[in-house]
Amino acid sequence: MTTTHTPPLTGLRVLDMATLFAGPLAATLLGDFGAEVIKIEHPKRPDPSRGHGPAKDGVGLWWKHLGRNKRTITLDLSKPGGQATLRRLAAGADVVIENFRPGTLEKWDLGWPELSAVNPRLVLTRVTAFGQFGPYARRPGFGTLAEAMSGFAAITGEPDAPPTLPPFGLADSIAGLATAYAVMTALAARGSTGEGQVVDMAIIEPILTVLGPHPLWYDQLGHVQPRTGNRSQNNAPRNTYRTADGSWVAVSTSAQSVAERVMRLVGRPDLIDEPWFATGVDRARHADVLDEAVGGWIAERTRDEVLAAFEKAEAAVAPIQDVRGVMADPQYAALDTITTVDDPDLGPLRMQNILFRLSATPGSIRWAGRPHGADTDEVLTELGLTPAELAALRAEGAL
Repeated sequence: MTTTHTPPLTGLRVLDMATLFAGPLAATLLGDFGAEVIKIEHPKRPDPSRGHGPAKDGVGLWWKHLGRNKRTITLDLSKPGGQATLRRLAAGADVVIENFRPGTLEKWDLGWPELSAVNPRLVLTRVTAFGQFGPYARRPGFGTLAEAMSGFAAITGEPDAPPTLPPFGLADSIAGLATAYAVMTALAARGSTGEGQVVDMAIIEPILTVLGPHPLWYDQLGHVQPRTGNRSQNNAPRNTYRTADGSWVAVSTSAQSVAERVMRLVGRPDLIDEPWFATGVDRARHADVLDEAVGGWIAERTRDEVLAAFEKAEAAVAPIQDVRGVMADPQYAALDTITTVDDPDLGPLRMQNILFRLSATPGSIRWAGRPHGADTDEVLTELGLTPAELAALRAEGAL
């Protein structure tokens, strides 16, 4: 198939004024497919992701991922000069992404009335923990609170253990994906109406969406899902199992045909004829019997033997691997899921590639996260600011 090599979001200009992590991730996803993303950071307080997690030679590695495909400038929006410059930038932008507490932009005269006045086609994307209104709106919040409030933590962990929070930014990441979708939806609407609008993204909401029909179950049946560890209430066998060589694998049998193949593979076809085996929910009620059969068979074989046997039987299995396994996995390698990016600060970097593949207009990682304020003069000069104006902004402390 012929490819044009022109990313589909070429020509889209995005101002990323957000920090940690949902808003910036949404901007990253847009930049991966060609949008021009300008990262705006405080002159003295850069995005905290630059200092999160491990660093090499004083360079934060998280930022190298989150800041990819972005030009970086500094601007103090609490200064009059910074506010005036932001309005000039917004006049030529398509999207602004911010995550200040509700009312902060308004305090700086940078709210929707002011920004839409200079650019009626602008999409102002506001990403906060709790949304722009309601009793919690002004509370500080992070993705951890969304993982707690949404019901995720309540159903995660072993039945007799405390609720479990994920060891990474799950709610923020889900909200970042949802925000990129929201931005594209608003831009599609602009194509019809010619006008921009405000996107109100509350981090507590997208994670609730991906949890599925829990509210519906409760509304109609009063059902509250308990913690079940690695088991499921909807099908069995579904668990993690240890192999003879000390590795772990995960087995899932969401489809009835797969469940039957697994039981034939492990030498227990007799269980298929049990009346309770006919549905996933009934199988889940007999998880002890099924786990004993599957777990016992797996425990007698090495990981490679288990994976090969399941593949031959067309049954669903995957190795439980840490990042070392991910980096060496042949399927990820075939997809180029972990790709190499040349970086002037650290040399070749291996990181996650773009989120999906397009056959005709693919995205790409053009560069990894750049130093704080590296593009300030270039971007503002392109905006039309003179050297004298840049000097005045620096004297004010706005840059």
